[in-house]
Amino acid sequence: MKKPVLLGVVVALLSTSSFFANAQDKLIRVGFNPGPYKEQFEKGVAPYLIKKGYKVEYKDFSDGIQVNDAVARGNIEANIMQHPVYLQSVNERLGIDNTGIVQVPTPPMGLYAGKIKQLATPKPGTTISVPNQAANEYRAALVLQSLGWIKIADNSDAATFSQRNITENPYKIVLKEMDNAQQVRALPDVDYGLIQGNFAVSNGIKLDSALKLESASSKFINVVTVAGKNKQAEFAKDIIAGYHSAEFKQYILGHEQYKGYLFPDYLK
Repeated sequence: MKKPVLLGVVVALLSTSSFFANAQDKLIRVGFNPGPYKEQFEKGVAPYLIKKGYKVEYKDFSDGIQVNDAVARGNIEANIMQHPVYLQSVNERLGIDNTGIVQVPTPPMGLYAGKIKQLATPKPGTTISVPNQAANEYRAALVLQSLGWIKIADNSDAATFSQRNITENPYKIVLKEMDNAQQVRALPDVDYGLIQGNFAVSNGIKLDSALKLESASSKFINVVTVAGKNKQAEFAKDIIAGYHSAEFKQYILGHEQYKGYLFPDYLK
């Protein structure tokens, strides 16, 4: 009589283990830096995933290194906060293999007024804050080049860019590198600030208040990032489907706050 009882216990334990494994498989933990991407996901994609049986948890991070390390280590399943050029630079720095799986609507970098309120020919010593990350400082330099204020070397690499790549600076502009999360707060202390769109909008700055916005470029549209080993995982495919869904398109196009964003092709 003992054997059937023991067999029943084993079956029950296996069933319980299977239940918890399935529950864990249906948990998606997503990491974010400050910006609009959490709201986009929460209101436009999460409802789609929840209908498919997923539970979604949100994790906030203060910088791009920690949030990528968390993905690589499996502490979270995905992050939404970076463009492919920055992602590549972090992969190389940390020796990891994170990968982008789908583009997301992204607010462009812009030149915003600090002490000087209008675009004008810069005076010598004009100070402009720029992000202290190579890829995003490169973006800032491209904006300044489009204004004719500086010129950068044709062979400049976004992933390794530095001010040494500036070949002409006729107005003797001073570029002040700083943490991008601090740039909005520092605007009163500089003449202009070249600020990433997510940090601008998360601080209540409207994109149409920029004196100049960067030109659209697909390599600077942000992506959902997962560990390389998970790019074909079921949850990754379902996240992609969520962004491609009619519900997400309706949410984005139905909200004025996303006007002026760089849109992936699936939203055009």
